[in-house]
Amino acid sequence: MDLSTWIDRWADFQPDKPAVRFDGAAISYAALAERIGRLAGMLRHELGVKPGDRVAHLGLNSPELLDLAFACARLGAILVPLNWRLAAPEHLFILHDCAATALLVEPEFQDQTEDIRAALPDLKTVAYGTGRDGWTAYDGVLDANPAASDNARYDDPFLLVYTSGTTGKPKGAVLSQNAILWNAINSAHNHDLNSADHILTTIPMFHVGGMNIQTLPALHAGATVTLQRRFDPGGMLAEIANGRPSLTVAVPAMMQAMIGHPDWTGTNLSSLRGLNCGSAPVPEALIRAFLERGVPVGQVYGATETAPTAVYLRFEDGERKIGSCGKPAIHCDVRIMREDGEEAAAGEPGEIVVRGPNVMTEYWGNPEATSEALRDGWFYTGDIAHRDEDGYFYIDDRKKDVVISGGENVYPAELENVLADCPAVAEAAVIGCPDERWGEVPVAYIVRVPGSDLTTEDALALFAGRLARYKHPHRIVFVEKLPRNAMGKVQKFELRDLMR
Repeated sequence: MDLSTWIDRWADFQPDKPAVRFDGAAISYAALAERIGRLAGMLRHELGVKPGDRVAHLGLNSPELLDLAFACARLGAILVPLNWRLAAPEHLFILHDCAATALLVEPEFQDQTEDIRAALPDLKTVAYGTGRDGWTAYDGVLDANPAASDNARYDDPFLLVYTSGTTGKPKGAVLSQNAILWNAINSAHNHDLNSADHILTTIPMFHVGGMNIQTLPALHAGATVTLQRRFDPGGMLAEIANGRPSLTVAVPAMMQAMIGHPDWTGTNLSSLRGLNCGSAPVPEALIRAFLERGVPVGQVYGATETAPTAVYLRFEDGERKIGSCGKPAIHCDVRIMREDGEEAAAGEPGEIVVRGPNVMTEYWGNPEATSEALRDGWFYTGDIAHRDEDGYFYIDDRKKDVVISGGENVYPAELENVLADCPAVAEAAVIGCPDERWGEVPVAYIVRVPGSDLTTEDALALFAGRLARYKHPHRIVFVEKLPRNAMGKVQKFELRDLMR
C-alpha cells in the first residue's frame, strides 16, 4: 500500500463524489484515480522514473500537481515541488542538488527554465499542455502509455521540500509517505475532518502548509478540495461565498488582505466552520476580525521538517486561548527544552523539540545538517516557546534569524551572501522589521567600503535576478559599523533595537 491507495479506495466507496474542484470543473474520485494511474504510467514508461528518483514540478496550484504527487507515491518516486516565486538560479541549485530525473513545467514558467535545461542536459523536461519545440508535451504522452500499478510502500521517501537554512544554502527536508499519512491523521484530529468536509486551498502547494495542513488530509478523509491557482483576496472571498467550503487555511498576510478587501463585510462566511492559520505569529486583531464574523480560528504550529502539523489549537479553544498555538498533535511528542537539556516547567522558556512519525528522515545529502537538527530522535526546531499551566504552547521568539514575510521564509544569510559579493560593501547584516501588510519584511544594514558611493538603488539592484522578489530588502540602512560581541559575532538584537 501507498498514498495513492487512498484515492483508489475512496473511488471504490464513492466513485462519483467530487474529489477536486478547479476552475469551475469537478474531478470525481473515480476520475482522479484514473488520472493518477495514467500519469504513473507516463512517468515510468515515457520518462523512465524509478523508485527513489526525484520528480520536480514548477507551477501554480492545479489538479495536475495532485495527480503528480499520488503518481510519485505509487511509483515510490520523490516529488520535489518548486517554489515558483524563486529565481531561476535558485531553481537550478535545487534541481542540481537533488539530481532530479524529470521536471514538469507549466507554460508560464517555461521561458525561465530554458537556461536550466541547458545547464542540466540530462534532466527530462515536460511541458504541461501541448508544449513547444524541444520539450516533451504532457498532453502528447499522457495517454500513450499503460497505467502503472503500485510499486511503493509507506516507508519510502515521498516529498523533498527545500527550506533555506541559516547558512543561506537551501536544505531539502525528506518526508516519507508514512510521515504524510500520520500528518493526515493528526490533521483529522485537529479539524474533526471527515468526508462531509469541503476544503478551500489557496496557499501554494509547494509549501507543506498548502499541501499538508488540509489538502492531502482531506483526500485521505474522502472530502472535497477546491483549488485556487494562487491567492487573491477577492477571489478567495468569492469562493467562500459561492463554493461554500467548510474549512480553509490562511497565513496572517492573507488574513490581513481579506479583511482589508472591499468585499469583506458583505461576504457570506457562514459555511466556514473554521479557519486555520499559522506560519508566523498571528496578531490578535486579525483573529478577532474573523471571530467577529462568526468564523472560529485555530492555529497550526510546525515546520517543513514536521510535515508540518506538530502543535495545534482546535477551533473550540481559539478564543479562550487566543495567542496560543495549541497543544501537541495527537500522534506527536512535543517538548520545551532548556539549554541544560532538561524539560522546561510551565511558564519557563525553552526550545521546541518534536518527535513522531511525521518528522522528516533527513536533509537530502546533508548528514551534517541532519545530525545537528535530529538528535536522539528529536527534531530541534530553533523556536523558543513556553507553555501555560494547562499545557498550551505560546511561541516567544526564534533562535534562527528567519524573517517570515507574507507566509514565506526569508533567510537573512541568503541576502547577506548577495551583498558580500559586492566590492562596495564592507559588511552587511539583514534583520526583519515589522510590517502591517506582510507581517515582517527584510531590512539590510550595510557598511560601505571607504570611499564607496554605493546608493540605496545600487544595493537593491544587486538582488535582481538572483533572489525571488519577495526576498529583496524593503529598506537599506547605511551605517558606519555593525554591533559585534567580543567574539566578533554581529549582535542582531542591537540592530532590532535600533530599528525600533
